[in-house]
Amino acid sequence: MSEIDGTGTERATCVLAPNPSMMTLDGTNTWVIAEPGADEVVVVDPGPKDGVHLRRVLDIVAERGQRVGLVLLTHGHPDHSGGAAKFARMAGRGVKVRALDPQHRLGDEGLGEGDVVTTGGLELRIMETPGHSDDSLTFWLPADRAVLTGDTVLGYGTTVLEGKLGDYMSSLDRLRAFSADVEAAVILPGHGPRLDDPLAALDHYIDHRRERLAQVEAAVAAGARTAREVVERVYADVDKSLWPAAEWSVQAQLDHLNERG
Repeated sequence: MSEIDGTGTERATCVLAPNPSMMTLDGTNTWVIAEPGADEVVVVDPGPKDGVHLRRVLDIVAERGQRVGLVLLTHGHPDHSGGAAKFARMAGRGVKVRALDPQHRLGDEGLGEGDVVTTGGLELRIMETPGHSDDSLTFWLPADRAVLTGDTVLGYGTTVLEGKLGDYMSSLDRLRAFSADVEAAVILPGHGPRLDDPLAALDHYIDHRRERLAQVEAAVAAGARTAREVVERVYADVDKSLWPAAEWSVQAQLDHLNERG
């Protein structure tokens, strides 16, 4: 098991899903969050539909003498949400899944900008941070000064974009300003290890996106017309197995450049 498993903060503990890959890094981080001494926990991103992992999360909660009160999703990609409905049913009657996208919910209650989750005495504040996907959310755990970013910011590497680059850059800028304002102490990502310098991590992400956009712009100026042609120029030093994912991000950048004229 990766050294990421079991890490976190006073209130948040990572249970690493056994789905490592080039896209998911060490695997999906499932976060079990609870106030000290509370009976109920909130589980963020139960992960893929893997019965062994889902049972392990429940066993860890039970070993702590707690029960699952609520399931939250940072976004609807299957490595985060695939097992959510099954997990909620395994956890017990009445456990709901809240998400921005209605198709990933279990129950009537959604999740969006400005919502505050208080299950088990916790305080989790919700921000909409689109870009990686249109339904991406970020959670602020003020008691631990922790930002749960889903796939908007990863523990290492870069985020593949399915949504719009303009939205993603705005989300990063917003997270950077927010993290500075609240003096965030740690980022708890959807993949990879915790990041103990949120501002440095966000600055790196913002700078990297600007550099990549400039490279894409230069490739277009040099004659590249399709996302694949841009990838062949800009990502020449990247493992070719990652090129299909890179094409998604490049297409988002090309769309952004087209919008800008």
